[in-house]
Amino acid sequence: MNDRIYMSSPDVGDLEEQYVVAAMRSGWIAPLGPDVDAFEREMADRIGVAQAVALSSGTAALHLGLLGLGVKPGDTVITSSMTFAATANAIVYTGARPFFVDSEFESGNINPNLLRQAIVEARATGARVAAIVPVDLLGKAVNYTEILAIAAEDGIPVLSDAAESLGATHRGRAAGSFGAASVFSFNGNKIMTTSGGGMLMTDDVELAARTRYLATQARQPALHYEHTEIGYNYRMSNLLAALGRAQLTRLDSMIAKRRAMRELYHELFAGVEGVSIFGATDDDEDNFWLTSIVIDTGVTGWTSDQLSAALLEQNIESRPLWKPMHLQPVFADAPAVVDGTSERLFATGLTLPSGSALDEAEIDRVRGALHSFLDQRAVTG
Repeated sequence: MNDRIYMSSPDVGDLEEQYVVAAMRSGWIAPLGPDVDAFEREMADRIGVAQAVALSSGTAALHLGLLGLGVKPGDTVITSSMTFAATANAIVYTGARPFFVDSEFESGNINPNLLRQAIVEARATGARVAAIVPVDLLGKAVNYTEILAIAAEDGIPVLSDAAESLGATHRGRAAGSFGAASVFSFNGNKIMTTSGGGMLMTDDVELAARTRYLATQARQPALHYEHTEIGYNYRMSNLLAALGRAQLTRLDSMIAKRRAMRELYHELFAGVEGVSIFGATDDDEDNFWLTSIVIDTGVTGWTSDQLSAALLEQNIESRPLWKPMHLQPVFADAPAVVDGTSERLFATGLTLPSGSALDEAEIDRVRGALHSFLDQRAVTG
């Protein structure tokens, strides 16, 4: 059997090796060090914010970002239902309760009209809405113009979950620069990786300082180990920061390759009625992290599950869009404002191999497997 083709495997090579080896030879093996400092500066410059704090994961960044905004046990935090569990889990870490909001169909991002409704419903119960956490889905920034306006009207801080949208923009402004703070993930499947890691971005100097303090076990500035509150072991290692610095120099070229994959799928499915590409190919504000298709089974005569099974037979990974958080058993009792959009996307969407590390032979395998499936369905249909 051929080697497995993944949706988004890490794209690393000689340059990353050079950076990591140089970091090792510098003697800075433990967490923190000159590469962490440099990575934070370079990321802040790229995004256009004053402060960047390198952390052990995007989840850690969400957790500390919420704490920095004053989220407390018993509070309510409103967030997107269509997201990875880390977004909701970080809210629970603070002792707050997530309140889920459904999506716009075109992007899968949080629906501003339903967000307004959620704020009203949450406050009607007497809850303190301590923050809003919109999620940039699959690399497409949410409509921050409208979301931030809603939040400002109600005096609610926004923590942007930009885990998937590094390199994307909204109205010419970089994802990761919106709200009181934003977070990125550098997990192995993201558009650029530090193997594991994340970062909090903000213009708030005090929030950044508070994040650094909590991320280093809330250690007081004393020669001995002195602690007056609970902290966390959330800082990024110097070696992983070196990897991130190398990746950052290649970010634009990696985005271009992912865009080419979306264009390939657009061409391949152009003549297939009932299949639409989730996300535009000509959207200069998208980072094209992952490309999904949405399937109208009543038109195609086949389902996303059938296509996924056919790809699996060829050892090619695919996956449904995120299962909405309001459908997850662990959040069955959480409040939500939904209209069925995210459920529809989950039932009909399928994410295809999209990574910048795909070589020509792998792309040909994916193309061939899809052609084979569509040809077979055309004959049997």
